Amino acid sequence: MWTAARIRNKLRRVNRARRPPGAGVRATGRQRCAVRRRARQTASSVVGVALLIAAACSQPSAAGTSPSPTAGPGSQAPTAGLVDIGGGRTIWLECRGTGTPTVLLVSGAVGAHDDWTHTLNDADPAAAPSQNDAAVFSEVSRFTRVCAYDRPGTTRLTGELSPSTPVPQPTTAQAGASDLRALMSAAGERGPYVLVGASWGGMLVNLFARENHADVAALVLVDGASDFLEETLTPGQWAAWMQAVATSPVPPGGEIPDYDGAVAEIRAAPALPSVPAVVLTADQPWNLSLGDQPPTWPAWTAAQDRLADQLHATHVTATDSGHPINLQNPRVVVDAVRSVVDTARGTPGPAATTR
Repeated sequence: MWTAARIRNKLRRVNRARRPPGAGVRATGRQRCAVRRRARQTASSVVGVALLIAAACSQPSAAGTSPSPTAGPGSQAPTAGLVDIGGGRTIWLECRGTGTPTVLLVSGAVGAHDDWTHTLNDADPAAAPSQNDAAVFSEVSRFTRVCAYDRPGTTRLTGELSPSTPVPQPTTAQAGASDLRALMSAAGERGPYVLVGASWGGMLVNLFARENHADVAALVLVDGASDFLEETLTPGQWAAWMQAVATSPVPPGGEIPDYDGAVAEIRAAPALPSVPAVVLTADQPWNLSLGDQPPTWPAWTAAQDRLADQLHATHVTATDSGHPINLQNPRVVVDAVRSVVDTARGTPGPAATTR
């Protein structure tokens, strides 16, 4: 959900958050191809808006030929590669670290696993995202097992389409939750899990948690979308957003979230489990750009408040970040994850601070 303007917006201004699909002015195909050509010439690169034209602008990723993880069921060896989930489909998965519970990182719409392995540098807004030890994935791997994956149709920060097998689009929260369950089973990554969902990924982990109580140790929502948005946005804003998402041009197989379907699925599902939870909310205002519709920031924060209340969660609002908190301020995400991991282990450390 939160990669509609992807990192291109970050290169324009230091504190501008990435916006969800359907938000903002779309770059032309030529502009987006130029971004990807420039990306291939640098060690790390940027990606255009969520009009995923990587298939037309670049060669298939070398990662597409990577072998499946070879560690056996229950092994906690580092793994990275394509996992066969059955039905002729594979999904890219990377796991590292040891310990329980295992943390599952679920990106926003269009975002791949590297949304958690890279960071942005606010001191240098022209710099591309970089892979480094301060990223969420690296930091969490130091105190427990952590996994991140590429949903079908997602785009990596290099601009390359993920090698995960494409599926029909639009895609629902149910499809995402089912894929995650199948992926963890096929990879032998055992629960219970700490589910960490960013933006659209928040809706996926919400539904997964409702349907799999025994497999959920805790929840962390990183400026996560929720079914409450359908109520806090005005009818005109919601309709304009759904129309913008539905009409966003994407290449074959490119991810298109079905928010209407996700709302219905979440509301029809069982109640959320009673587990430790943290809700992280951006404190640098950002808006869905929906033509002549009024600003959407107040509706987003209202939905965040309601989500935190529903989860009886610690609500952290001083995040010093725009929408992509995991890229802009990974430390606050790591601290939230560590707090719920410690609680799940029965050895509480410093709790995430409500501010």
